[in-house]
Amino acid sequence: MDRIRLLPCSCRSLAVGRLLGVVIAGVFMSSPALSESEQTYADQATALIESYARADLFDGSVLVASEGRPLYRRSFGLADREWNIPNAPDVKFRIGSVTKQFTAAVILQLAEHGKLRLDDPISDYYIDAPAAWKPITICHLLTHASGIPSYTALPDFDQQLSKIQRTPRQIIALTQTAPLEFEPGTQFVYDNTGYVLLGYIIEKVTGESYAQYLRKNIFDPLGMHDTGYDDSVTIVPRRASGYRAVGGHWENAAFIAMSLPFAAGSLYSTVDDLLLWDQGLSSGKVINSASLDAMFTDYGHAYGYGWLVSRLFDRRIQSHGGGINGFRSTIDRYPDDKLSIIVLSNVENAPVDRIARELAALRFGVSSAGHQEAPVDPAVFARYVGHYQLGPRFVLDVSRDGQRLFVQASGQPKLEVFAEGEGRFFYRAVDAQITFEGGAQGNATALVLHQNGTDRRGSRISGAEAERIAAQPPTQHKEVWIDPGLFDGLVGRYQLAPHLVLTISREGDRLFSQATGQGKVEIFPESERDFFLKAVDAQLTFETDEHGRAVRLIVHQAGLDTPAARID
Repeated sequence: MDRIRLLPCSCRSLAVGRLLGVVIAGVFMSSPALSESEQTYADQATALIESYARADLFDGSVLVASEGRPLYRRSFGLADREWNIPNAPDVKFRIGSVTKQFTAAVILQLAEHGKLRLDDPISDYYIDAPAAWKPITICHLLTHASGIPSYTALPDFDQQLSKIQRTPRQIIALTQTAPLEFEPGTQFVYDNTGYVLLGYIIEKVTGESYAQYLRKNIFDPLGMHDTGYDDSVTIVPRRASGYRAVGGHWENAAFIAMSLPFAAGSLYSTVDDLLLWDQGLSSGKVINSASLDAMFTDYGHAYGYGWLVSRLFDRRIQSHGGGINGFRSTIDRYPDDKLSIIVLSNVENAPVDRIARELAALRFGVSSAGHQEAPVDPAVFARYVGHYQLGPRFVLDVSRDGQRLFVQASGQPKLEVFAEGEGRFFYRAVDAQITFEGGAQGNATALVLHQNGTDRRGSRISGAEAERIAAQPPTQHKEVWIDPGLFDGLVGRYQLAPHLVLTISREGDRLFSQATGQGKVEIFPESERDFFLKAVDAQLTFETDEHGRAVRLIVHQAGLDTPAARID
């Protein structure tokens, strides 16, 4: 729910603050000198990433390799803010769900050795499997098609469950008694419980811990000496600290018991080691060619075994991202071009996927999202400077700094925008654009924010009015009791944007909301039609017909009101 925020992302995870230092590491010492075109690419890549760094949206390490040879290998920002220690290519980052491709590779190794088969029922290995799980196979787990609910989507996961160390069996038990979300093999729903089960099966078959097996059979053979299974006890040299920003200041990321992600997300690594992994896959050192083909086959939902498989820039792409408290990661492979891009960050919700895609677009000489910077006389920027109101408590402040234009949304950091034509600008840090109205001769009279398939118009207001809006105190919300029977009329699906649906569900006397790709969050009534969240500053208002059935809802968040029609 906290990620519905329209510009640019949630207050929980937005990186706010001054960039304290930028460290640029050179290419590998063993690499040949860059050609002129490669040096041009490196310069462009630096300019691109520094635009994110200047906006305080990225600290971390980046590696781009062609045919296994690094073209670009640099680090930015700080690995430890308390000690002012800079990031470097050998700094270790938690990689979250990038772990899943390692888990999938081990399963394929064991299949090659005859230790298991992908069509084996998981009940052959997990003897406590309930009757509903009998049709589920290892293949269903690999492809997120089992129907088993993900434990990370449980309503109290962030606040309570994530803080407690558990064994794999105890993790599985968290959703073991819940009904399946769908018949196995009929749908795709991203599922961390499934990959925990795969880790459990690995330990059952090998008689070794998941961490030990990976060390002996993948990390050591590939020379990945800076990769391992993270925990809260072991001292790991040069491990980055994870951060988030709240209310305009930096905080350490929320604690998570590292036994919880297990085979779904508990590894750490470096950009150098992940390049060794990438090349080990390509060379057949990890799994054979048949297994590699199986890993990168699309099983109906643009997903293989631990990898997303799709097309981008009219090319095949094999990719996967990871997110865990304080860290974001991604690895993109363009197999036909032999191009590999690895981005690791110790800033929660850093736009690593966007950075990786834009680095690829630079390499291929194409636009990453149909937006390309165009030469515009910076003198015209003065026409756009001012304040624009888009919602009751949502204002965009537009300012100029020399030849650069910046936009700052209410309660959010200042972000640079880039001209793609006179009066038309785009963000690099988020997928959003701005069009100014008027301004051909004098000052702009309004702007339009284009984001999430929605256009929001804001008229120019005075500085005094902008200050008055900013000074408004937040509304206090008080939970009241209402008849839970009224919840049934609110349950349903509501379309917030072309690819964003809010699902309202009931569990006993409690009501929950769940945005596309996010976990369930409980909502609390303050009237029969008005609800609020306690985890973030957001509210919902339901509009109902004469029978008490909601026909649409309105999300109130970040000073904006966003209507969503019922779609079922």
